[in-house]
Amino acid sequence: MPVGIAKVLKRLHFPVDVILLCVRWYVAYSLSLRDLEEMIAEHGIEVDHSTVHRWAIKLVPLFEKAFRKHKRPLGKSWRMDETYIKVRGQWKYLYRAVDKAGDTVDFLFRARRDKIAAQRYFEKAIDQNGAPETVTVDRSGSNLAALQAANAERETPIRIRQCKYLNNIVEQDHRAIKRIVKPMMGFKDFRCARIILSGIETMHMIRKGQMRVKKGTHPSAAEQFYSLVM
Repeated sequence: MPVGIAKVLKRLHFPVDVILLCVRWYVAYSLSLRDLEEMIAEHGIEVDHSTVHRWAIKLVPLFEKAFRKHKRPLGKSWRMDETYIKVRGQWKYLYRAVDKAGDTVDFLFRARRDKIAAQRYFEKAIDQNGAPETVTVDRSGSNLAALQAANAERETPIRIRQCKYLNNIVEQDHRAIKRIVKPMMGFKDFRCARIILSGIETMHMIRKGQMRVKKGTHPSAAEQFYSLVM
């Protein structure tokens, strides 16, 4: 286990397997924190729901960082869109893209839906995954403007397509994220929302087979998730 992760787990004063199980369940399934508290209690372990939340906030960034080192390469044709997530009763925006095969390119949670947010998303996605050849967006003017701004600084421009029909694949993919978020009954804090969403996205990518594994092995999604920090 990496030293940094071992130190975090040691400070949490609970069996490692219980901590990791709770964090995985929270980001993998449609469960509220109180659901988790009740489920763990059935195994004879008393954990307050607020403790589970604290574990997730501390550990999810470590899982995401580790996953990015093992993420499989993506296709060069992206479909980009944003979806709505509620924080303190107000809608915020989760920018996402998938490639032609439906694999997640990247994600970014922003407070506003505008050209600056879209531009920041493309900067992050390209920095982490390399530049695409084509990006398909809907009729959003801000997403188009962000891509045009990115192209202004590139020797080889990214081909831009505006076609809602071709973007169905990413809109369908949003549902997997929204299904996990729904039982959480809205987030109370933007930072916490950003962290938990990154955990949900990471688990979603693992389920889609986007993590490199040792040749000849076929670990389950749960085993792949735990391997990131063990």
